[in-house]
Amino acid sequence: MADTPVGRRNSHISCLFPEILTIIFSHLDVRDKGRAAQVCAAWKDAAYNRQVWRNVEAKLHLKRANPSLFPSLVKRGIRKVQVLSLRRTLRDVVCGIHNIESLNLSGCFNINDGALSHAFTQEMPSLTVLNLSLCKQITDRSLERIAQYLQNLEVLELGGCSSVTNTGLLLISWGLKKLKVLNLRSCRHISDHGISHLCGLSPHAAPGTLELEHLGLQDCQKLTDQSLKHVSSGLVHLKSMNLSFCGNVTDSGIKFLSKMPSLRDLNLRSCDNVTDSGLGFLSEGGSRLEVLDVSFCENVEDRGLQLLSQGLYSLRSLSLSACNISDDGIIKLVDALQEITMLNIGQCDRITDKGLSAIGMKLKNLRSIDLYGCTRITTVGLEKIMQLPCLTALNLGLWHKRD
Repeated sequence: MADTPVGRRNSHISCLFPEILTIIFSHLDVRDKGRAAQVCAAWKDAAYNRQVWRNVEAKLHLKRANPSLFPSLVKRGIRKVQVLSLRRTLRDVVCGIHNIESLNLSGCFNINDGALSHAFTQEMPSLTVLNLSLCKQITDRSLERIAQYLQNLEVLELGGCSSVTNTGLLLISWGLKKLKVLNLRSCRHISDHGISHLCGLSPHAAPGTLELEHLGLQDCQKLTDQSLKHVSSGLVHLKSMNLSFCGNVTDSGIKFLSKMPSLRDLNLRSCDNVTDSGLGFLSEGGSRLEVLDVSFCENVEDRGLQLLSQGLYSLRSLSLSACNISDDGIIKLVDALQEITMLNIGQCDRITDKGLSAIGMKLKNLRSIDLYGCTRITTVGLEKIMQLPCLTALNLGLWHKRD
């Protein structure tokens, strides 16, 4: 039968059941999904099935009115939207996709308090993710509206919203009790007092965002060790924290974080006042860190690696770029922490083949290593690294073969 003309027609892709077409189309990228919908009526019906568009984020340039746009998105079940440029009102998006789950406005520089006030006029229980990164005109007024109407938010990105103050954090802690991810990168007005609001230390005004799991405080220059004390006592579910470029954080603050049972990922990149003693506190305090970044902390030396090796046994990823370490520190580290899978020792110009040989012998599960700027290593040491069975990523930038 398969060799007859009828058999060949029955085996053509156009004869597949719609359910099969739907499965096929679900594996296409977004552009090809749209192209498939233009082939014929049968393909259009299959391509508009909500299973095909599950978890797809629509990326939109909203420049002029398009009456069919939002009904088309709703028909396909799309509930995640990234606005790439906006010349219409934000309210069109909110009203056009009434059950929207995720709204990404990152980099929409014309978004201001007025635009958000006009868009958010009633409760939106379906919206759980809001990204306002680099929307520099946003102030505490917008956070008041967000806290009032978006109380199911779980993710709030405010990176680069430099006009947000401690009052905004008070509003967040008052209204967004389900928040799990908060990014405050470069919110330069934020201080210890604002962090205390998030941690529930102002119970008369707000209960705090005590369900937080991920907190980004990169480049918040006013924060001190007092903020870390607040975090350690209030945010007991915190899993990751980014403190990179927070120059006022010291070893004393790290001591508070070392006692947080859920903390797994800590970024201290370019925290100039963190030293070996801070790493010792992490090791002694029972920390269960799996990911640690102390790159460009020039006061982290071999003693710090020795202290880490005496207690941070859960560590899997360690970044030490530009730290003042040598082969001796690396040898002590890898002797004790042999489950490390990612190691960054770029710009550590005291590392030689001796250190690489120790890594090659001990870190059998290593998948990625950064040796950028390690100018004292040779092919002898690299041969040891290249024999690692799990290695998939190796950065040798600025390295030149030496005889």
